Amino acid sequence: MIPPELIEAARQRRWLVTGAAGFIGSHLVESLLSAGCTVTGFDNLSTGHQHNLDDVHERCGAEAWTRFRWMLGDVRDMEACREACKNADVVLHQAALGSVPRSIEHPEATNEVNVGGFVNMITAAKEVGIKRFIYASSSSVYGDSPVLPKKEEHTGRPLSPYALSKWVNEEYAAIFARCYGMECVGLRYFNVFGPRQDPHGAYAAVIPLWFAALLRGEALQVNGDGETSRDFCFVANVVQANIRSALVENRDAVNRAYNIACGERTTLKQLASGIAQALHQLRTELPKEATLHHRDFRAGDIAHSLADISAAQQFLGYQPTHQLAEGLRIAAEYYIAPRV
Repeated sequence: MIPPELIEAARQRRWLVTGAAGFIGSHLVESLLSAGCTVTGFDNLSTGHQHNLDDVHERCGAEAWTRFRWMLGDVRDMEACREACKNADVVLHQAALGSVPRSIEHPEATNEVNVGGFVNMITAAKEVGIKRFIYASSSSVYGDSPVLPKKEEHTGRPLSPYALSKWVNEEYAAIFARCYGMECVGLRYFNVFGPRQDPHGAYAAVIPLWFAALLRGEALQVNGDGETSRDFCFVANVVQANIRSALVENRDAVNRAYNIACGERTTLKQLASGIAQALHQLRTELPKEATLHHRDFRAGDIAHSLADISAAQQFLGYQPTHQLAEGLRIAAEYYIAPRV
């Protein structure tokens, strides 16, 4: 998942991945270790899981694991952030409390982790002399803007505490660039999915939820009429974007935020059909089409989302390697496989 032409440059850096036991973070750790890099992983395991790291260990092997430094800690603990940043050259900051509904129910926790924790991490990075700071932003910063496709320069009013926290992250990154000379890149993820995305819990994302429901033989719960659309992005594309952002040499490419997506819009009805077909190809006893159960729209959600990815293509060299159908096929293999 690391572009071949960047592997040697990646090996010359020492990497810190926050949220390392999470869905996206564990894929970053796996890709970096597989490429021969030295990595520190930092996580408090509140939403990440030890079994994600165990899976990385198994897939990468014993030799690669000797290059992994694990640190159990919380981004709300400034001293822990300082310790995590020691001996690192670049930070890939993924640690956050995700989910719009969670943020509406618990705005204080969202602020403490996503804003306070962000400030702690970027401050700790500054203190030890790390200049390149890559962080997870979100398509939620577009808020109530009706413009499609979403272009980086046109955001709307945030519709949830989660969206606000990501907007604040981008503003803090700009301040640290101006005041301290840091090189920050924000990645506005659009509906990321793939292996290790947790289907359990009250705030699980739609794709793992629907995989789990279909494997149980259940109808899919759809918020709204099913015509709501999203730009779904496979996790390998996100890994590529992080690595390219960390290693890009063009100074015009840093200190800005980029849309990270595929540039394609898929309705929830189309998504349900795609998931069902991906599962049916692996288990023919499963139905080719899903049964849908419609319910009310969810507070804080937007009707449609579609990314303009031209800026990431121009400045980072980003190009999606996995479109939705291929990503669903790989995800289906993961969710069907027996889990210990």
